[in-house]
Order: sequence, then structure tokens, then C-alpha cells
Amino acid sequence: MEEYSVLVVDDDPALLPLMEYTFAKEGYEVYTAADGREALRQFYAHRPDLIILDIMMPGMDGWETCRRIREVSDVPILMLTARGQDEDIIRGLEYGADDYMTKPFSIKVLLAHARAVLRRAALPPPDFGEPTTYRDEYLTVDLKERRITVNGDPVKLTPTEYRLLAYLVQNAGQVLTFQQILENVWGWEYQNELDYVRVYVWHLRQKLEEDPKNPKYILTELGAGYRFEKAI
Repeated sequence: MEEYSVLVVDDDPALLPLMEYTFAKEGYEVYTAADGREALRQFYAHRPDLIILDIMMPGMDGWETCRRIREVSDVPILMLTARGQDEDIIRGLEYGADDYMTKPFSIKVLLAHARAVLRRAALPPPDFGEPTTYRDEYLTVDLKERRITVNGDPVKLTPTEYRLLAYLVQNAGQVLTFQQILENVWGWEYQNELDYVRVYVWHLRQKLEEDPKNPKYILTELGAGYRFEKAI
């Protein structure tokens, strides 16, 4: 196994040592922090390959910590939330998180998520072959240049959001099932995590659609999945 470093950030005095021990046992170089400010110090000192970041912490919470890290780095961030509410998850995604887990969780499942996030981060840019570009008066998606604009203004996407949009645009007009999307964007470990697709599609619509409640690009196929529709 390739050696990776991970920064684990959590103020739970029982959970933090357990995660540190578990990742060290699996061969990771592990750094820890119990709050956001210490997390930033550890991040700048060690530049880890992965950050596992709790949301609810005293002082600087996980959202603010994530936002500050995203200003300077695309390091994969896996956020932990005790409540599992959609607004928590969406807020984490908005600040640039790549993945999330709800407490309580299985340590084995956390390890699987960490491996999957690292594997996605290590993937080379998708080979689009011939340049794939969608453009109308409102939206531009240039996959070759990795450039997305809405009304001429650039839109910043997280790596996972970008892979999801790229997969939809590459297959414009086709209905993509939840399972197809999960396998091609997240990986086989996520084949039963339908909520991932729903949450990320919701977030893409907030960024790309003129009216997210009545989307015209990323359309829902009830009971099946989603498709990208080119504007007429």
C-alpha cells in the first residue's frame, strides 16, 4: 500500500485516539488536532494527503476550518457530522468538502471512505478524447479547459462536483442510473449510497441552474436517475 498521511481533527477525547490508532495501524502517517486552529497549524506544518474533519468543535468549527484550507489547497477533506442533516452536509460541500460521514460510524467504513477519497484524488484527469464543450447564452461547460461559467462568471466546483458534471455532460441526453453515477463518479464502494447522488445533484443545481427548483439542465428521471439536457 502506498504510504499516505492523514490529519484527523476531532474534539472527542475518546474518538480521536481511536482514529489515530486505526489509521496508524493501517500504515498511514497520522497527525491529530482537537480544534480548528490546531488543525490549521498541523495542515501548514505537514501538508497531509487527507483531512478528516469534525464539524462541531469549540472555537473554530469544521466549516470555517474547511473554508480556510480550501483557500490554499485542494487536499481531499472528509467531514464528520453528528447530526447527518442535509443542511450540515450541503454546507460542508459548499465550503469544499469532498465527502462526509454521519456519526456514529464504523471505523471500517471510515477507512473504506478514506481509501476511496484518496483513490479519487489520485485519478488522472479524465481523458475526454475530442474536446467536450457545452455552451449556450447562460451556461458554458468546457471539460477540456476545466472551465465552467454561468452568465459569463466562473463557477468553482469541488473535484467530486466536477467529475459528476463531466459524467453527465459527456452523456448528455442519456438517462444515467443512480448506480451508473455512483460507480463512475464515486467508485464501487458507494454503490448503495443513493443520497450522495441526490445531495451532489442538489448542490450542482444551486451553482448552475437559473432556477434550481425548476432545473432545465440536470433533470430528474423519477425512480431511475438523472440526465443532462441541452437547452433548446
